[in-house]
Amino acid sequence: MSIDFPLILVAATAVTGFIWLFEVFYLRSRRISAQKADTEQKNYVKSDSESKQPVLVEYAISFFPVLAIVLVFRSFLFEPFQIPSGSMIPTLQVGDFILVNKHHYGIRLPVLGTKVFDLEKPKNGEVMVFIPPHRDDYFIKRVVGIPGDRVRYQDKIIYINGKKQTQTFVAQVPAEFPEALRYREKLGEIEHMIQRDTFKQTRIDEWLVPEGFYFVLGDNRDQSSDSRYWGLVSEEDIVGKAILVWMHKNPGISFPTFSENRLIR
Repeated sequence: MSIDFPLILVAATAVTGFIWLFEVFYLRSRRISAQKADTEQKNYVKSDSESKQPVLVEYAISFFPVLAIVLVFRSFLFEPFQIPSGSMIPTLQVGDFILVNKHHYGIRLPVLGTKVFDLEKPKNGEVMVFIPPHRDDYFIKRVVGIPGDRVRYQDKIIYINGKKQTQTFVAQVPAEFPEALRYREKLGEIEHMIQRDTFKQTRIDEWLVPEGFYFVLGDNRDQSSDSRYWGLVSEEDIVGKAILVWMHKNPGISFPTFSENRLIR
């Protein structure tokens, strides 16, 4: 079971913020009044150690602004993710750390996911992070069909509303005994790389994308769990637009590298 980090962050921010407000509006004045009365009664001056804030309050005040900044940045601006699988090869490699624009498709409340401001709509060709209908986890795929589109997948080529989407052969991988073929594909105005298995065959399938939903595919077309198998992505489950790779770390014991940083197309 995955850890619900957004919920933990919201809870931690709320608790530390409540303690800080409780200190400002109640505990501090109560502590000062008690110390003043005790000083007058016993006729001595309190030491610094006797007038200090409780440890819990001190830590809450220290952590609250940091947590609040992280919450705002992560919930409404940008959020980092790591790529765990090869479903988006060659665009994204296993171990890539990506940055996702959380406000590109609208402002949503943390944890609840309720959209409060509508901005851009996903476009064909964009790489999107979302929660799929069959699993409570983050997925990343490429948008291939928007509301109203009729998408057909035939001979490993995409047809949108009857129009064949361009694929241009680039290379065999590996070169001598190829197991995959790489193509340059264009969806809408976005040109990107995809990978196709040389041996795996596909059947002809067609989908009509209804309002409020999106059809998505992995760039590693024959090694991807996507809308062909578990259905469409609801607009309510969109997390954001993937915009760049900012770090890469190979699985296992290895040092991260920043030499592969790039924009995601």
